[in-house]
Amino acid sequence: MTTLLYDGSFDGLFTAIFEVFEYRYQDVEISSRERFHQENIFAEIHETITQTEKSDRVLNKLEQTIGKQGIHQLLKVFLSEDSDMENLLLSAVRQSIKHPGENILQNFADPDILKISKICKSVDRERHRMTAFVRFEKMQDDVFFAKIDPDFNVLPLIRKHFKDRYQDQKWMIYDLRRNYGIFYDLATCDFFYPEEKLNLNQYQQKFHDEEKNYQTLWQRYFTKTNIVERKNIKLHLQHVPKRYWKYLTEKH
Repeated sequence: MTTLLYDGSFDGLFTAIFEVFEYRYQDVEISSRERFHQENIFAEIHETITQTEKSDRVLNKLEQTIGKQGIHQLLKVFLSEDSDMENLLLSAVRQSIKHPGENILQNFADPDILKISKICKSVDRERHRMTAFVRFEKMQDDVFFAKIDPDFNVLPLIRKHFKDRYQDQKWMIYDLRRNYGIFYDLATCDFFYPEEKLNLNQYQQKFHDEEKNYQTLWQRYFTKTNIVERKNIKLHLQHVPKRYWKYLTEKH
């Protein structure tokens, strides 16, 4: 068994996949350095250094068979952070090379491809819910701030949605679980990586003076428009699962 260790990045993973074929490894597994725990003391460790030339060669070859949409599906699997995602992607590349004239992502008879499809659906569902349930709060510097804690790393997938929708104001979305975010300053929309995690006990002190008034008004509106006689908790939970309530001002 040979274990290829990479830096946890998308390019790093596909560099490792390239080197599986470059060095003709057969019995192999891929793991990020952060998540690696050596269980087999006899396994050979191969340290992969990220090289975009190598990852691009794999991705360009894949694009010829599965298209850009297929590459996007593989990105979703990567962002799912599934414990087996490296080996699923390696399996997809191996099958693509074995069947160069086919779109292997449509072969649902294969258990790995079926799992890839299921993961993509779960990630898509989380991405959609993040675009629906994000609530911005106005800060003292006039930046609108939103905090999220998604099950999957969907921040890269919702970036374009918010950039297109809120072009006339500065905003920031921060992933509490992964400690990074997106900041839009009216000109650029870039990722940022703070050294320390957000202190939830202190950040409310930086609210704009108007923010609490806005929140109170919204909560009153939500209460007044609610028709008690037509209350259907079961249906409500289907559309707005309880784990998303922490984002919603009207639920506080």
